[in-house]
Amino acid sequence: MTLDSEYLRGSVAAVHSVLKHASCPENVYFHFIAAEVLNRLVRSTFPSLRFSVHIFREDKVINLISSSIRQALENPLNYARNYLGDLLDPCVERVIYLDSDLVVVDDIQKLWSTKLTGSRVIGAPEYCHANFTKYFTPGFWSDPVMSRVFASRRPCYFNTGVMVMDLVRWREGNYRKRIAMWMEIQRQRRIYDLGSLPPFLLVFAGNVESIDHRWNQHGLGGDNVRGSCRSLHPGPVSLLHWSGKGKPWARLDAKTPCPLDHLWEPYDLHHESSMSSKTNDLSSASVAGLSSYL
Repeated sequence: MTLDSEYLRGSVAAVHSVLKHASCPENVYFHFIAAEVLNRLVRSTFPSLRFSVHIFREDKVINLISSSIRQALENPLNYARNYLGDLLDPCVERVIYLDSDLVVVDDIQKLWSTKLTGSRVIGAPEYCHANFTKYFTPGFWSDPVMSRVFASRRPCYFNTGVMVMDLVRWREGNYRKRIAMWMEIQRQRRIYDLGSLPPFLLVFAGNVESIDHRWNQHGLGGDNVRGSCRSLHPGPVSLLHWSGKGKPWARLDAKTPCPLDHLWEPYDLHHESSMSSKTNDLSSASVAGLSSYL
C-alpha cells in the first residue's frame, strides 16, 4: 500500500480492516510505499504490526506523468505500484497490492491463495462487459500500429487497486519498463485520459488471472468528475473499494455521506470516540497519535 497525507486516513482504515478479518493476522506483513519516512506513525497506530516502509523517490516518475481527467490521479504515488519490483527486496516474490480507499471484509488469506497460471504476472477481478474502447482516445484506436497491441488478446477492463502480483515474473519480464514505454508514448501522442490505469491495461489486459468480483467491489466513490453515490454490484462482497472521486472519510466529515460510506466508518481510527468498537490490537493512545498527523 502507499502512504501519503491526503489518503493516510484511508490507508489506516484499510490496514485495520485487513487485520480485523484475517484468520492469522500475525502472518500478515505490510509493505508501505511512501514519499517520506512514516515509520513512527505506523508503529504508534499499530504497535504490533509487521511492516516495512519503502521510500519512493517521485523524481523516478514525475517526468513520465501526463495530465489526467482528475488532478488527484496525477499524484506520483499512484505510479509507485509500477516500481514494486525495484523497491522491495528481491526475496519478496509475491505481493497483494491494495489501494488506500478500500476496506477488506474477508480473510485476506483467501486472496493470497490465488494461483497465477501459466506465465501470468498479475491476478485481478476482470470486467469484460465494460466498454474497453473508452479507456483510450480515438487517436489510439485509429493508429494501426498502436491498436495492434491487442490483436492477439481479448482485453477486459480491470481495476489496478487490487492485484495479486508475482514479482519474480515481473522482474524477469521487465514490466516496469514496458509500462514506462507507454507512458512516454502518452506524453507524445495523448492516447488516454485516465492516469495510471491505461498503461497497465496496455501491458496486461487479456492476460490477467481472473479473480472473483467479490474481491473488488469498486467504483463506490462515484465517477471521476461528480463523485456521485453508487450501489454495490450484484453478488457477494469481500472487499469494498471507493475508487472514483468521492472518498468516504471526506463525505462523512462533510455530513453528506453516501449510504455505503457507513460500511467504511467502523474501520476509521480518526476519532477517539470510535475506539471502543475497535479490535484489541489497537490502543486509544494510538488514535491520539494518529490525529496529530492528520
